[in-house]
Amino acid sequence: MNKFLKKIIWISFICFYSLQIKTVQAIVPYYYFPTIKNLQKQSSYIGNNAYQLLYFGQYKDSLNLAKLAVKINSKDEKLWLILAEAQIANKQYKNALNSLNKAEKINSNISEIYFAKSNIYLKISQQSKAKSALEKVVKIEPNNHKAIFQLGNILLMEKNYLGAIKLFDKSVKIKPDFWQAINNQGLAYFEKNNINLSIKLFKSAISIQENAEPLLGLASCVRINDPKLAIQLAKKALAKDPKYVNYDYRKEQLWGEKLQVSTEILLQNEQLKNDVMLAKSKISESS
Repeated sequence: MNKFLKKIIWISFICFYSLQIKTVQAIVPYYYFPTIKNLQKQSSYIGNNAYQLLYFGQYKDSLNLAKLAVKINSKDEKLWLILAEAQIANKQYKNALNSLNKAEKINSNISEIYFAKSNIYLKISQQSKAKSALEKVVKIEPNNHKAIFQLGNILLMEKNYLGAIKLFDKSVKIKPDFWQAINNQGLAYFEKNNINLSIKLFKSAISIQENAEPLLGLASCVRINDPKLAIQLAKKALAKDPKYVNYDYRKEQLWGEKLQVSTEILLQNEQLKNDVMLAKSKISESS
């Protein structure tokens, strides 16, 4: 009997101990520690969301998400690029350059880094640095027509018209329907007093895309020899994009002084008076 009681007590003790272990396991919380791979996936997801917000013009929200993505994973150069784009959109140019430098340290063979740098340098009027950055883009991607075009634009700013024309021509050979480069060749040739070639180039750009810039450029070219056509083209250009009524806006689009003078004379034509007033009023409303 004594032995039997001892056996029962021993079995009861084992059962009680097992029950206590289960109870403790139920009380202690379970912690999930994410792996590096999961963190990287999460940061990429957040980075993509930041980029989408940037696309839809939600610049501040995009910036906050991009910062979070970089905090989670600071070794992904793509996330630094997204952060830099968000910083540029928020006009934080110094911070954007720092982000791009960090991206460059991770991977110096990404052309987008230098293209973004060139855009910042142009915004802060550091043309020589912008040129150097674009040259790095072309070194990585010799057929990057946009980078070649931007280099041409810098030469256009420097009034190196022949150099600009060569680069625009190179850009068009890579991408034949690149109407912006064709248009800017027209701008350059006008400053070289080759009006006939400017006319040809503006017409060529219009045949690809009927944009306000080549329309008004062509109007300014033909205002003396064909004033009726010039009026028609100018009306169409101002209706498409009223901002081209503004001298300073055209200057931002790299219009040279000779073309500016011709355009100002054209826009003073009495037949364009209402169109000019309407364009200016639309600019005022949107500002």
